[in-house]
Amino acid sequence: MPKLTINDQEIEVESGKTVMQACNQMGIEIPHFCYHEKLEVAGNCRMCLVEMERSPKPIASCAMIAADGMKIYTNTQKVQKAREGVMGFLLINHPLDCPVCDQGGECDLQDQAFKYGKGKSKFEENKRGVEDKNIGPLVKTHMTRCIHCTRCIRFSTDVAGVPEMGAINRGEDMEIVSYLEKSLTSELSGNVIDLCPVGALTSKPYAFTARPWELKKTASIDVMDAVGSNIYIDSKDKEVMRILPKPREDINEEWISDKIRFSYDGLKVQRLDAPYARGGDGRLERVSWDEVIMRLNQGFFGVKTDNIAALIGTSSSCEAMFAVKDFINALGSEKVDANPFGYYFDTSSRGNYLFNTTISGIEKADICLVIGADIRKSSPVLNSRIGKSVRQNNLVVYNIGEDNDQTYPTNYLGDEISIIKDISEGKGAVFEALSNAKRPMVIIGDGVYAREDAKHIFGLIGELVKRCDIIKPDWNGYNIMHNHSSSVGSLDLGINYGERGTENILKKTQTGEVKFLYLLSADDIDINKISKDCFVVYQGHHGDKCAARADIILPEAAFTEQDGLYVNLEGRVQRAKASVSKLGEAKSSVDVIIALATRLNRRLSFSSQEELSKKMLDGAPFWGGLDVINESLCEFYPVEGVALEGPIRSNKTNYYMDNIICKFSATMAKCSAALSKTKDLEVG
Repeated sequence: MPKLTINDQEIEVESGKTVMQACNQMGIEIPHFCYHEKLEVAGNCRMCLVEMERSPKPIASCAMIAADGMKIYTNTQKVQKAREGVMGFLLINHPLDCPVCDQGGECDLQDQAFKYGKGKSKFEENKRGVEDKNIGPLVKTHMTRCIHCTRCIRFSTDVAGVPEMGAINRGEDMEIVSYLEKSLTSELSGNVIDLCPVGALTSKPYAFTARPWELKKTASIDVMDAVGSNIYIDSKDKEVMRILPKPREDINEEWISDKIRFSYDGLKVQRLDAPYARGGDGRLERVSWDEVIMRLNQGFFGVKTDNIAALIGTSSSCEAMFAVKDFINALGSEKVDANPFGYYFDTSSRGNYLFNTTISGIEKADICLVIGADIRKSSPVLNSRIGKSVRQNNLVVYNIGEDNDQTYPTNYLGDEISIIKDISEGKGAVFEALSNAKRPMVIIGDGVYAREDAKHIFGLIGELVKRCDIIKPDWNGYNIMHNHSSSVGSLDLGINYGERGTENILKKTQTGEVKFLYLLSADDIDINKISKDCFVVYQGHHGDKCAARADIILPEAAFTEQDGLYVNLEGRVQRAKASVSKLGEAKSSVDVIIALATRLNRRLSFSSQEELSKKMLDGAPFWGGLDVINESLCEFYPVEGVALEGPIRSNKTNYYMDNIICKFSATMAKCSAALSKTKDLEVG
């Protein structure tokens, strides 16, 4: 490892590290705009200049690799003068509109101009004006402020994998644009807002609503998909103002999806803020909690315990799911299901339904076989990690299923089940590639586990895993790509009413075997399959179709208004935290269940959410506590049954409108419309 001297102090750094990284290792701050540790080095802002012995002029520390024997100085008069000069050039055309700029208070240019600038400009020429660009409903542009750091361009190309931004013209005529001025189509496009060191790219939905020093910051997690990205929820008074990424290398690095970043406006629309009960005229009327519980109790009259059932949605916390199951069990029924789409998973061993490679482990893999998964739509953040490994580590990706654009090159094999069968029998070049790989991985998506013959296909994949040595003593390459935040938690808790449990329960409402149906945020079920004679209780936070069908409505808090445990696709338990107060008379999910059980004289195994959380964390050995990933075994069964006809296809969903919060988000509706328009233009 090279040894160099920085400000007369010797330091040893890893080979390949830059001078800037060596300075940071010593705790020396080097100002910069274009450099970002997650992006390729550009070296074009020149703010990071330092003095190197025997160099006739200052060097860009972000682009200079540290070498043995170097002598670097970061605090000399020469360096100070160089930085003042660079700052002067950067401010030649930058407008003095800080009071009306949304970046004010968290602007790198403001901070560094104050610390490293000269305080007075020697330029008197008129400033250049640049026309703002329309790049969609999420990112607002003020291109006169742009300092051409090119972070947004490098992010779009190197991280998002969708090279939609670039530079045109040269010199002082240079402009950053989205080609043909179309809307950005990446599901990660909002991250350019965080990357922009000035106010050139800001958030359209957040524009002119708050200043950073007015906001309360709460660390929480993303519940829009199964990755569990770490986030900050910024709130003001009782309102969520914006959502930003919380850096977490093992999960989301520094990125979050547009869905969690911008859908928060859906939390303000069509909310359930009070209990409702259906009156004698058939209309829902607002009532008190005491009244609604009395009406609910009346709904039990004449209903046998075996005629009671519950269905749970896709984004409920572990405590909420467990509480509903415990409540229904206390009423004397075992009919509880948390799988509204009828996915099939083998639960005989925990490793059979986890992403065992882990998200960060993707970067160690050398070959990947994707079967029936549209990873870009189900988990954009995880997809960017795969793309990063493809571009930086030469990961080779093979795809069986639909030939979708995943933002990185894939080797498309087709969409027939026979392809999996051939590999499992040791045939073909893909078998050879998987067998010879040091760290192969397989990713299985809803194109497999949503099929009626899923058990047969999983059997074939099990044979493939064994024959290709996908699981080794120090490596587990078997992975399930879950789509929803509550999926792994429900499987861990055993909330499963057999295969196609939700569908079976809905059928039993038609036959009279289920006369009392409890819905916990089950917004994805087909209400037309519920018998008109069935008494329905809906517990949730938005008034959608299920609430309209219900006889009783119990308002609960959204994920930003209550704490809750979630298990991500790796099997990692994380806690979502309340950032704002509950709306109206709404209660937390668990408190609703406790109130019902208390009034109905039913005994639960817990008395508070805190007790339940502790009980779950202490009583689940496979969880091992918060933020821990325990190694889980995989056990595969022999191939059973026969394959059905039809290609392997991922579920078709509108990415921007696939959950109850997004459905009521005006921003997500604009994204959906803009994406459709962009696709129409491309087709035309």
